[in-house]
Amino acid sequence: MTVAAARADVGPARRVPVSRGYRFELVKLVSQWRVRLLVLACWIAPALFVAGVSRQSTLPSDTLFGRWMHATGWAGPLVMLGFAGTWALPLLTSVVAGDVFASEDRLGTWRHLLVAVRSPARIFVAKSLAGLTVILVLVAGLAASSTAGGLVSVGNQPLVGLDGHLLSPGDAAGRVLLSWVVALAPTLALAAIGLLGSVALGRSPMGLLLPPIVALAMSVAQMLPLPVAVRLALPTYAFISWNGLFTSPSQLAPLLIAVAVSLAWAVLATVLAHVLFVRRDFTNPAYDGSGRRAITLGVLPLAALTAAAVGVVAVATPSTGSGIEQDKVQRSLATVFAHLYRLQTRQLHRPAVTEAQLRATAACTKSDGRSAQEGAGNDWRCVVSWHLPGVAVTGTAVYQLDITSDGRFMADGDGPKEVNGYFLVRTSTGDAPNPLWQFDGNVDLLSTH
Repeated sequence: MTVAAARADVGPARRVPVSRGYRFELVKLVSQWRVRLLVLACWIAPALFVAGVSRQSTLPSDTLFGRWMHATGWAGPLVMLGFAGTWALPLLTSVVAGDVFASEDRLGTWRHLLVAVRSPARIFVAKSLAGLTVILVLVAGLAASSTAGGLVSVGNQPLVGLDGHLLSPGDAAGRVLLSWVVALAPTLALAAIGLLGSVALGRSPMGLLLPPIVALAMSVAQMLPLPVAVRLALPTYAFISWNGLFTSPSQLAPLLIAVAVSLAWAVLATVLAHVLFVRRDFTNPAYDGSGRRAITLGVLPLAALTAAAVGVVAVATPSTGSGIEQDKVQRSLATVFAHLYRLQTRQLHRPAVTEAQLRATAACTKSDGRSAQEGAGNDWRCVVSWHLPGVAVTGTAVYQLDITSDGRFMADGDGPKEVNGYFLVRTSTGDAPNPLWQFDGNVDLLSTH
């Protein structure tokens, strides 16, 4: 009778709420020295890097917006974003999400956690939310720190866009912020892949290495001459598509497709990780992942998602080729040149001229016309022509173009010297960088006109 009464008083064991489990997992993550070092590095190192590079005589001109780091503080966070998308963010997601479940396997603490929480599903949600919180703090640190470093060292100056038009400081600030927000989508996809690897591969170090390996493989794929549909179907393309925000009008179609694909990867990989986690055998202390389940509930569904994304993009958009065509290259180059010519005109205090008055055009050939006039390569040669009001002679300038597979190009001036043949121009206040010497541009891969 006494035992029955005692059991009645105790009642059924209640599961720990997700909020308490989330706080517990967040404290566990933040208490790790490597996570603390990462947070500290992300909130301090980018500012020091941007400020240091901005004061150097040699700039990273091969990096997008790197050549403008002397001119405006808004170039710094964009240079940092380009570096982060290739290296920093895959590694950060690896350290945080790629180890959040595997650490319990290495320490053998699953039975204690299950006894305390009493719900594998709630454990999964709490760990996932804690990892997501830390990743968001790290990304916010990269963005805020690099922006602060650029503004303090250079100042709140206008930014030259990828089509040569000048963005006001306020407009530049909004587009820089939106670029970092766009980068969150592929970051979430890599974090979900890290969760999936951490669950499926157990204590194996391959789970920790999965996000950077996937990011590296997709970065290599972006360098290959793939059709645009395949390129857009890879989740890491969103690390590149933010470039379209810095043209007028903005190239939103590739960006929206890339973000949608990245979020689809994030949702699917997270669901697969949850299914694997709630089905695993927690009674086996020697559990070291399930190779068969990792393939059937990991690799195959993500491969099917990629194939489906390729098919949808190919049907919905004109994206079966490289997207880099002669007419597009000529229009893009002429547009950038016209905007930058006006910028040079203001530098030299010449009479103002509009793009309509210039009527700039470009004639480009690839491989001297011996091959198909499309695709990436560093063998594009272009002649830009323009007209000045009251001047009968048509102005011409020669450029060598290096176009990458994602549509970005760098134009290198090849004369005449007074237009684009030298990296400095003489102004009334001294020598200034020549905006027409070398500049970056962007070809809209999905444009049809």
